[in-house]
Amino acid sequence: MKLKGTEILLKTLKSEGVDTIFGYPGGVVLDLYDDLIRTDIRHILVRHEQGAIHAADAYARASGKVGVCLVTSGPGATNTVTGIASAYMDSIPVVVITGQVPTPLIGNDAFQEVDIVGITRPCTKHNYLVKYTEDLAETVKEAFYIAKSGRPGPVLIDLPKDVGNKTITYNAPREAKLKSYNPTYKPNMKQLHKVVELIKTAKKPILFAGGGVILSGASAELKKLAKKTKIPVTTSLMGLGAFPGTDPLWLGMIGMHGTYRANMSTGDCDLILAVGVRFDDRVTGKINTFAPQSKIVHIDIDPTSIRKNIPVTVPVVGDCKISLKHLNRLIEEVNLRDIIKKRKKWADQIDLWKNTKPLAYDQKDIIKPQYVVEKLYDLTEGKAIVTTEVGQNQMWAAQYYHFDRPGHFITSGGLGCMGFGLPAAIGAQIACPDKLVVDIAGDGSIQMNIQEMATAVQYCLPIKIVILNNGYLGMVRQWQELFYKKQYACTNLDHSPDFVKLAEAYGAVGLRATKPDEVESVLSKGLFSTDTVIMDFRIEREESVYPMVPAGTAITEMLLV
Repeated sequence: MKLKGTEILLKTLKSEGVDTIFGYPGGVVLDLYDDLIRTDIRHILVRHEQGAIHAADAYARASGKVGVCLVTSGPGATNTVTGIASAYMDSIPVVVITGQVPTPLIGNDAFQEVDIVGITRPCTKHNYLVKYTEDLAETVKEAFYIAKSGRPGPVLIDLPKDVGNKTITYNAPREAKLKSYNPTYKPNMKQLHKVVELIKTAKKPILFAGGGVILSGASAELKKLAKKTKIPVTTSLMGLGAFPGTDPLWLGMIGMHGTYRANMSTGDCDLILAVGVRFDDRVTGKINTFAPQSKIVHIDIDPTSIRKNIPVTVPVVGDCKISLKHLNRLIEEVNLRDIIKKRKKWADQIDLWKNTKPLAYDQKDIIKPQYVVEKLYDLTEGKAIVTTEVGQNQMWAAQYYHFDRPGHFITSGGLGCMGFGLPAAIGAQIACPDKLVVDIAGDGSIQMNIQEMATAVQYCLPIKIVILNNGYLGMVRQWQELFYKKQYACTNLDHSPDFVKLAEAYGAVGLRATKPDEVESVLSKGLFSTDTVIMDFRIEREESVYPMVPAGTAITEMLLV
């Protein structure tokens, strides 16, 4: 069978189960787009390449498949770099296909030429410059295998125009096998036996789950372990939803804006069972004060993550789901009744922390952002897929929307990328057309990729954007209030658009609440609309996110008001 390179690419994508591509056309990918419209692969035309990569990222998280993004060379490629870095930090499987100038022109500063392979080498799991059409099918197979196996991540394929245009005899590619790349899925059982012994002797244990639990589909195994051992559970920001947020064993999120009980429990525990986490600085605070009395078990498929930031007592390299399944089998053989009884003081202490310093706010005459998020949770019954922008809106969503299901909280965790939430909502809605998708946003962050409103309206996506509008770059302003004597340097956003009129200009629905008694009615009207909706909530301007751990301090040293 004689096929062009572009046809081979599309055929291989189909064989990988790709049904949706997020992209933006340009000069060197015109031939590819010409062939694409003759396939049944759905193409979502975004309005900026950064929107394409964020949408592909969220599509992957919501669907469990590999997200695919297609852009042209030069600025098209470089516009994806922020989103690639975000996917890399959060371990999201995405394949990014970039157009490239013809191979004879590479290195000659041709029009819209850029070394995207060199640029993205530090923020991709792997990348390719395809020099020969004969290698294309196998390269695509490898790219998908690498993106979704082991610790997932983004993979980039740079496709020169002449490689895509050349016609060759097509041979179906073999299954991808790489001699130098063999992720360890099965844990060392000797290490798991050591974990069991630590569980048996621990008086004050906690479970700490991260995004790896969700990515490996291990939430059920985590819940089973917690229920069997009666060990309380905290998660990182990326782990929200890995364990039910309404369960009695739930401690809340850990870290800089974690709950009082989660941070205090970590500071006083004698055993941390960490699963699928990175122990990043927003979780640990000052490293030499983190869990000073605790032994630490760290289960992760990526051996380079273990002991990277925190000393570990028992390292376990393996897939989170497989490792927890084996650990649960071993735990079944242990009589835990007496062990659990001996931990009653620990459970009582956690309850005391929970009751003395709960998450709280005082709703008076001006809308509190926490109130908006709580009402959103009530009206959606906690069943919505929530995407967020980055900043205060992200933290209030994490604190006040209780996530009981994995894959229902989609945020830029590691990179903290403003402008993520709206295109992410688009990707999640495409992946889950029958689910309610809500983007909790700030008035600053939403403007980073506001052009994607056109994409949402064009494809009749009923996403809901809840803007917590305080007229500031809120999180930066909060730091300026606390640490810079209220010198609000360049964080005032008084000159912002009328978001209701902006929504209408895009062909969407715009709603606004300026008083607390309008919040529920605006949310109800917006949520039950079949259109794309922006809901603008004018909130307390100088409301801050608490608890807060100042940078460089222990996570038990929280500012509470």
